[in-house]
Order: sequence, then C-alpha cells, then structure tokens
Amino acid sequence: MASASANTKREKIVFPTEDDVAKAMAKYTFYLSKKFCKERGYFTIVLSGGDLVLWLKKLLAPEYAETEWSKWHVFWVDERVAPLDDTVNSNYKQTLDSFLSKVPIPTSNIYAIDQDCAALGDAKGAAILYEECIKKLVNQNIIRTYKSSGFPQFDLQLLGMGPDGHMASLFPGHYQIKEKANLVTYITKSPKLPPKRITFTLPVINCASYNLMAVCGEAQANAVAKVFKDDFNLPSARLTADTQAIWYLDRAAASKLPECL
Repeated sequence: MASASANTKREKIVFPTEDDVAKAMAKYTFYLSKKFCKERGYFTIVLSGGDLVLWLKKLLAPEYAETEWSKWHVFWVDERVAPLDDTVNSNYKQTLDSFLSKVPIPTSNIYAIDQDCAALGDAKGAAILYEECIKKLVNQNIIRTYKSSGFPQFDLQLLGMGPDGHMASLFPGHYQIKEKANLVTYITKSPKLPPKRITFTLPVINCASYNLMAVCGEAQANAVAKVFKDDFNLPSARLTADTQAIWYLDRAAASKLPECL
C-alpha cells in the first residue's frame, strides 16, 4: 500500500506568483485528463477547498476547450458537513458556483456528500455514505483499484495545505491520520471551523496515481520547510502517490526552503 515510506519521490516546482501556480495546475490537469480519457474513457479527479476552487477557473481558458468534460468524475478529498447550499462552508457549493456550473460535466458525475446528512450535521453518516458511493463506483470500474491493496485509486487529486501542515481534514495530532481500514473517516472537533467534516484517509490519498499539492503564500512557508525536512508530524509530509507526488509552490510559500532543496 502507498504510504509515507513509499518510493515515490516528493517533487517540487517553484513559480514566481500564485497566478503562475494556478496556470500550471490547469495545464497539468488538462494533460492528465487527456491521458486518462484516452486510456480509460474516464477521468477521476479529486478536489479540495480553499483557494484551489478559484484556481480551477483557469481551466475555462480557450486552450483547454478540447477538455472531454463528459468523461470527468468529480470527488472531494474532504468536505465540511454543512448544507449543500451553504456558500461559506460547503466546498461543493463553492466549487459549483465558481467552476462546475461553467463546464458541461454531467450532474450525475459530480459526487457531493449526502445532502440529508449534510443538512443534519451528521458527520458519521456522511462518511459512511461517501465510502459506499466510492465502493459502488469501484464495482462499476469507474474508479480503479490500487494494484496491491485493493484501495480505490483516483487518477488525480488536487490538494492544498494549511499553515499547520494539515491536508484534507487530516490534522496534526488527531487520530484520523492513523486510520487504515476505512476509505473515508470523519471528525467532529476540527481545529479549523467548521468542526464537523469528512475526509479521505491517508491510504486512499496516497494510492492516487497523481497527487498535486498546490501551496501559495507566506503563511504556509514554515510548514513547507518542515515538510521538505520530512517532519512526519505534519500530515502533508506523508503525501506520496503511485506515479507522481508533486508540489507547486509560489515564491512566498517556498521562501523558507534551503536553496539546496
């Protein structure tokens, strides 16, 4: 199983600005979309929240007009357990408004958390149902499985990191980082509001074929430096992938890295 000790080398590219990171992320996503649509007839992409939602808009540029949107299947690596029409807290709603509503991805290919659990604030129920959804799509061969473990293997995950080094809703010092049996777990006392969330577990995250971690801003610079010193107390330092785990940083986020890195 892919893990923090996997052989996938952590790579990085430093870009001058946040806008350059966003443009590069769009180009990388388009390339992998084209690759997997040709090879498999599907492209399974996992999104996160935060600034990445805005950066996705770069895919609306004319040079990506040939994107085969109908073959996309969209998931979230984590989600706040909030009503799906909550413009402040719902990753789904924010992504829908800024990006998904502007591209012709079939609604049936967009996998939000269960709307009833979201409305009720039922984090455990939302995690159980999201895992069931993923297992169903594995059985339909839309999501592949990792060659040795049988865990679901997504084509691409676009991830972000917080100043504390968390990724998805896996936070430093919280037990969810150690979960190895379930595909999706939940947290009810997140150190970052809102407190109720669901999240992919680390084995699922690390089984992805490609993981792109996009980080911008000086606020993340200390955590970036710790990651590249292999401080595995930070969940983001444990990120690997089956084929490529790459970090896209702007100069501010990379400002505390030694030049030799």
